[in-house]
Amino acid sequence: MKHLAAYLLLSLGGNTSPSADDIKGVLSSVGIDADEDRLDKLISELDGKNLQDLIAEGSTKLASVPSGGGGGGAAVSAPGGGAAAPEADEKPAEKEAEKEESDEDMGFGLFD
Repeated sequence: MKHLAAYLLLSLGGNTSPSADDIKGVLSSVGIDADEDRLDKLISELDGKNLQDLIAEGSTKLASVPSGGGGGGAAVSAPGGGAAAPEADEKPAEKEAEKEESDEDMGFGLFD
């Protein structure tokens, strides 16, 4: 994906046929090493093809893919009557809080 992104950036910049060295230059400018095999495959597959046509063709293919979007879930209403909730409902919430606390310390930090 990173190779394709670099290829597209170069194309948008006016380079109609980016070379492997051009793509390596873009990737190395942000500290990414290029994978030679994937880069060669990308260059060979896109060689001589119009990017605008490829993007349009891909968009029509994606348009036919179902994307879910079945709508939101049903809303659940709160029980009425103003009666106090039973104490049994409070205990599971307390156990969940204990689980969350125990999961926090896994021996390392996210930003360590």
